[in-house]
Amino acid sequence: MKLADVLVRPVLTEKVNAQMEKSGRYTFEVDRNANKLEVKKAVEEFYGVKVNDVNTVIVPGKNKARYTKAGFLKGVRPAYKKATVTLAAGDSIDLFSM
Repeated sequence: MKLADVLVRPVLTEKVNAQMEKSGRYTFEVDRNANKLEVKKAVEEFYGVKVNDVNTVIVPGKNKARYTKAGFLKGVRPAYKKATVTLAAGDSIDLFSM
């Protein structure tokens, strides 16, 4: 797998932002077939930081339903893989500058 295909997007939520500030942990949505070694190599190459630890989890899809004028609509949000990366002390990633 090419390293450019490993990282899909960063996850930016209140909980993740607190982890970034407190303990230097960053969360990314990654390709379902990517393993921890590929995630580590991709983050180190793209952001120029030292990665100490990688934790992954597959987030299951959720059933969603809503009532509309057209009637009852049902669907499923897709499952995805999420990786939480712990950086070495002193390293940081600036996700907010574009």
